[in-house]
Amino acid sequence: MTDTTTQQATAAASGAAATEQFRGKQRTEAAEVDTKRVDTLVTELLAATHDIIRRHQVTYAEYDALKTWLIQVGADGEWPLFLDVWLERVVEEVANASREGSKGTIEGPYYVPDSPRLPAEAALPMRDGEGGTALLFQGQVRSLHGTPLAGATVEMWQADNDGLYSQFAPGLPEWNLRGTVVVDDQGGFRIHTIQPAPYQIPTDGSCGTLIRAAGWHAWRPAHLHLKVAAPGHQLVTTQLYFQGGAHVSDDIATAVKPELILDPTPVADGTGREVTYDFVLDKA
Repeated sequence: MTDTTTQQATAAASGAAATEQFRGKQRTEAAEVDTKRVDTLVTELLAATHDIIRRHQVTYAEYDALKTWLIQVGADGEWPLFLDVWLERVVEEVANASREGSKGTIEGPYYVPDSPRLPAEAALPMRDGEGGTALLFQGQVRSLHGTPLAGATVEMWQADNDGLYSQFAPGLPEWNLRGTVVVDDQGGFRIHTIQPAPYQIPTDGSCGTLIRAAGWHAWRPAHLHLKVAAPGHQLVTTQLYFQGGAHVSDDIATAVKPELILDPTPVADGTGREVTYDFVLDKA
């Protein structure tokens, strides 16, 4: 893992970067607001909060501490981190309840669109001597009926061997360990990368304050992020984890699902590990 100085520097900048990425997404994907839905959701959210205050006899000191913390979350730019770590998994669960194909999970705060397009067999952009165990991630994209989906894309991003993401940590090349692979005519892909490491979410800002106050840990298990798409089919956003990895059973974001756990095996020539994982997409 990174030393403390590097990790703290990264945490200080990552909130602002995540906020800016989300604002850009909202400018291009702005949705119409249904006033009746807003009324229902906000009214019930407030009612649930009122119930918590009454049941736990919240004091003014606790209320003021909450106000101070909420203000600081905004000042730190950590709303994307807070929401993606502690709320997004339930939104994803509801949104994809009827999906028949591959399981999805949270996107997280570190997605960046428009990564470099790569052929069906390719290495993700990485530095010379990139740390970590070499990993070949391969598979096929197909429909619910088993038809290979030529023209599908497998968009992939991940942390490096120090748990850091390009564009959210200083000193990393812009597209390090980020790429969009275009599958072959049989829906196949072979992506050469490294196996990422577990990492702590940033802890030197407001989310870290909450974690310490509640006595929680801040760790996410090692994972690969993916968005898999094909014309006429539903996009799946997911993360894939590693069998036996640290914090697979107690992920702070509670985003791990049994169907999303990989079990890589050693490559015959001893140069790393490999794993096959296929994606099945629902019709749009």
